[in-house]
Amino acid sequence: MLFSSALIGLREGLEAALVVSILVAFLVKTDRRPALRWVWPGVGAAVLLSVAVGAILTFGTTQMTFEHQELLGGSLSVVAVIFVTAMIFWMRKASRTIATELRGKMDEALKVGPFAVLLLSFLAVGREGLETAVFFYSAVQTAQEGTTQPLIGFGVGILVAVVLAYLLYRGAVRFNLGKFFTITGVLLVFVAAGVLGYGLHDLQEGAFLPGIHTLAFDASNALPESSWYGTLLKGIFNYSQQTTVLQAVAWVVYVAIVLPLFLRPTKASPRKERSSTAPAVASNKE
Repeated sequence: MLFSSALIGLREGLEAALVVSILVAFLVKTDRRPALRWVWPGVGAAVLLSVAVGAILTFGTTQMTFEHQELLGGSLSVVAVIFVTAMIFWMRKASRTIATELRGKMDEALKVGPFAVLLLSFLAVGREGLETAVFFYSAVQTAQEGTTQPLIGFGVGILVAVVLAYLLYRGAVRFNLGKFFTITGVLLVFVAAGVLGYGLHDLQEGAFLPGIHTLAFDASNALPESSWYGTLLKGIFNYSQQTTVLQAVAWVVYVAIVLPLFLRPTKASPRKERSSTAPAVASNKE
């Protein structure tokens, strides 16, 4: 689970960190540094809320019955897939305009007052944080071996994301964020397909969906999850050595629909955007 958790942590963490970088850079470049003291409490509150939600979901369900745990785990896995799908398509569409939109919202918030600035920062980061909390719970359920690997994966991904966002903000590194989000988006399609399959399997185990004993294949001997290659496949794609027909169909249908839609060419903008290796971040060294 290290790879998939780190990938989601990197993707979500970078989106949140870029949002903060855009807001900070806008305030610095427009000589409104005093407003920064309202940005950081909003960001901090969003982070604390996300951690609290993740902890409640992960550790607050231990007293539930098996059926209720399977229902919650399966349902939240499906919700996580919806979040992932919406996230990759939203960033594909909004990556070129997110900076302009956030600057406009911050300008309006400054006119309203400090609370509006704090609320904007909280909402901008909180959305990514709550998505990450749901992903974390889903990853823990999939791992079935405690919270250690998902926690390490998310931690590493988020740490790398914060460092990258800071370096982009300072102008120390430059890379094509559009390509980055495309590559990670493709990988996340396969991760999400695995999460969807696992979520449906949870619902089958809880007897909320039929077909738990109707297997599409049983690779326990040829490709056991306990082997290093089985562990690798499980960590990246949520591979299951005993896959039900419902899981297999859901995986194939999801990838067959979502991947081509995600990779289809976008319509060219009437006004060609300035080609930038970091389109969403404005350095404070201008």
